Amino acid sequence: MARYIEKVTRFYKIIKENGGIMGSVRQLFWTDELKTGTLVGVDEDGNKYYQNNMYFMGRSRWVQYSPKYGFDYDGSQVPPEWHRWLSYISDEPPTVAKLPKRPWMAKHTENPSGTPDEYVPYSTTRPKIEAWQPPVQK
Repeated sequence: MARYIEKVTRFYKIIKENGGIMGSVRQLFWTDELKTGTLVGVDEDGNKYYQNNMYFMGRSRWVQYSPKYGFDYDGSQVPPEWHRWLSYISDEPPTVAKLPKRPWMAKHTENPSGTPDEYVPYSTTRPKIEAWQPPVQK
């Protein structure tokens, strides 16, 4: 019986931490799962990073993307220092680990592939095969 009480208590805790009934429905619609965990940190874009060691390794750390992305969130919107923590490369989050900042390091930007801002290379060499043009009749 105590097992069932624990599960119901955990269910109510998850609902409460996700913003009540409406917040939980929105979270389910957005990410297809409800989780509970401790907030580890927030990056400059507003993404929130959570951890709960009760879950399996590989599922115990996650990111909740900023509302500014809406439904168009992508893994490339996670900065490298947080990716390092999310991928279990380090046990210390960037809020604890003092990572070096070099002057040549560029600011993180998301990958624009598949958008109008994507980089499309062009060739400056002549093609080896050219399309056949029918002769013009006079």
